[in-house]
Amino acid sequence: MKDLNYTLFDVVELKKEHPCAKRSKLFQVVRLGADLKIRCLGCGNLILISRDTFNHRLRKIVSHHDKEIVV
Repeated sequence: MKDLNYTLFDVVELKKEHPCAKRSKLFQVVRLGADLKIRCLGCGNLILISRDTFNHRLRKIVSHHDKEIVV
């Protein structure tokens, strides 16, 4: 079972890459709830994703952060 203890502003790696120019798999959790808002660390775009889809695509938690990373 995966470690699903992610919190606000954690940096996570997903299985699928974001279709931006950087092809980043790293995202920062910006909002928690039934849906999650995540920010691509390659281009800075915000993506709204359901919690079930996010939990399925989550590969690992890269780092726990206390404050937001500005891209």
